[in-house]
Amino acid sequence: MNRRVRLSASEARRIALAAQGLHVERPSCAPDARHFRRVMRTLGVLQLDYVNVLIPAHYLVIWSRLGAFDRSRFDRHVYGNGDYAEQWAHEASVVPADTWPLLAHRRNAHEPSRHNPIRKLRNRDDYLSAVLEQVRRDGALTASDLPPVPGPKRKPGDWHRSIPRWALEYHFARGDLAVANRLPNFQRVYDLPERLIPRQHLARELSKEQAEREMLGRAAVAMGVATLRDLADYFRLSPKDAAPRVAELVESGDLSVVDVENWKEPGYLSSSASLPRSIGGASLLSPFDPVVWYRPRGERLFNFHYRIEIYVPEEKRRWGYYVLPFRLGDRIVARVDLKADRKSRRLLVLKAHEEPNITRLECAQHLADELALLRDWLALDTIKVSRNSDFARALASALKH
Repeated sequence: MNRRVRLSASEARRIALAAQGLHVERPSCAPDARHFRRVMRTLGVLQLDYVNVLIPAHYLVIWSRLGAFDRSRFDRHVYGNGDYAEQWAHEASVVPADTWPLLAHRRNAHEPSRHNPIRKLRNRDDYLSAVLEQVRRDGALTASDLPPVPGPKRKPGDWHRSIPRWALEYHFARGDLAVANRLPNFQRVYDLPERLIPRQHLARELSKEQAEREMLGRAAVAMGVATLRDLADYFRLSPKDAAPRVAELVESGDLSVVDVENWKEPGYLSSSASLPRSIGGASLLSPFDPVVWYRPRGERLFNFHYRIEIYVPEEKRRWGYYVLPFRLGDRIVARVDLKADRKSRRLLVLKAHEEPNITRLECAQHLADELALLRDWLALDTIKVSRNSDFARALASALKH
């Protein structure tokens, strides 16, 4: 794309969606390693979330781009082949393995929180060393493979983790251990990094500034156009630390400064960005999809104020417990509160809300088509819509046709 100094709001949306691979039609065949590899490289970071009201959110990120895929096949692609690693990137995430050295300073700086019972454990250093030695001797293991250790008495509301699990998570955060696999119950299986991460990535050393610059460069490619805060958030850097590195990326030509319609802050356009004439297709978006995970960016790009209300008391919820945005073309046109009722094999649409200035019947029909695809992928039989709004009633009608 030629260097630009100004972008319209529509152009910024199209650039952002194209950078996330949402301008590409879903494959007509069953997605395989080629498709997984393309999507994972495009994302750069796949945030993990195992809330299972509908389906763990990271699977939905892949589905939004590829359609129905075999989740077991995807898991086998991600774990155990050395191409990817779990890390604290944008929260707990799967990243390409070459991201490992970029996060070394974060791992080295990790200290357990003041609420972590590891801090109060007697002979803590000896115990942590013994955990590592067992992994080194016996190979990959889970927390349940370690002998139980009594910990401090839990207070009401404390998160339930055993001392072995706290120990393994500590070593993971420090980089002493890496994740070899996830069990069907989503439990991590840990092993030594040298058994999982290719040697060249383990051996690569960068200064903190070099690592931050590379992370921000990757964030820029994944976002297309973004503000300083958008770029910093992708890998959870502070804007203060990011600012000089972004300036260096501008100086090197990897970024250029642009004025974006209705943005109050400068935009930074990646040299790799493309501007499609239009964005087609439709997709439901995970709450942790990079398109919307930084809520100020979603609001700025799509004029879409988005919150999930899992932690909001039911009587105070406006949108619903687990609300997904619905993208049609380059706009977010609706949101739906979904739940997979596996016992009765139904996909429940608990609430459905339209955004302003849409064509209701057209939007409802596209959403009905997307929900039908989702129902089939989740191996459910029917879709039940709670008809608690005009849009929900239009959606229920569309599903009958």
